[in-house]
Amino acid sequence: MSATRLDVRGFHAKSDAATQLLESIGRTFLEGFAAVAQARGPVQAHPELEAVPPPLRGFAYEGAAMACAILDALPTPGRDRVPALLTGPGAGHVYMTYVGVGWAMARLPRVLWSRLWAPDPLLRWLILDGYGFHEAYFHTERVVHRQRPPGDVDWPPEGYPSRVIDQGIGRALWFVEGADPDRITATIRSFAPHRHGDLYSGAGLAATYAGGADEDELRRFHRDAGEHRSAVAQGSAFGAQARVRAGNVVAHTAVATEVFCGVTPEKAAAVTNAELPDGDHADGPSYERWRQGIAAAFAGRSA
Repeated sequence: MSATRLDVRGFHAKSDAATQLLESIGRTFLEGFAAVAQARGPVQAHPELEAVPPPLRGFAYEGAAMACAILDALPTPGRDRVPALLTGPGAGHVYMTYVGVGWAMARLPRVLWSRLWAPDPLLRWLILDGYGFHEAYFHTERVVHRQRPPGDVDWPPEGYPSRVIDQGIGRALWFVEGADPDRITATIRSFAPHRHGDLYSGAGLAATYAGGADEDELRRFHRDAGEHRSAVAQGSAFGAQARVRAGNVVAHTAVATEVFCGVTPEKAAAVTNAELPDGDHADGPSYERWRQGIAAAFAGRSA
């Protein structure tokens, strides 16, 4: 649990309230992990996961998914924990589940990656988002301060995985910089320009889902994003969709979607559904078209 403290991680502490929120998210993640790791399976852990207060419950399921994925990947009997989580107690937290599998990916040897279960050809890209978040959170000096990519990931098409990983790094910046939009903006600008859009997308998602900034701070962050405001809106819509689907929309989510997207969380989530690509979703370009379609839908607000 001590590893979730901002001072232990060397992260920025903006205020007591923001610090308490971000640290509570980390603790909840670990509690979700422990609930599954110590139970016979995700179904047995369901009561403990559902006892988590709604604003934090998605993070518990994210940790639970990491535990399920690790246990499924180990060379032991049984590979049904992630499917059981997705079709059972975690059905409403599908986005967080895929991100949690990405955390497992970061901790497992590459030889076991093929055992990770990710059936949805579009949402499985969120695994790389989770992988990127993990690498920035635990290897901050190398990935954030020295801006070294986490490493090559064998996932077609060539070149696109690094962009999804950058979305996860952008989400992690929300924690690294203590939910301080000014510091997050400065950090993103220190990266190579071609990475800015994906980093802003991830930060917009974290601002909407995790919270920790007030309306004035969010408006300043939106303003300073400049040409990447539509990327912030796209990330915000992803965050809204995750909360709407799970039925745990909170006040800070509504503030964020109003600032970034100009609509309620429900309407932002509806845009993500409306922009789903048709046909085969297995390739990176389909996932990217989805993101671009969402960004374009909010382009007027982002101008």
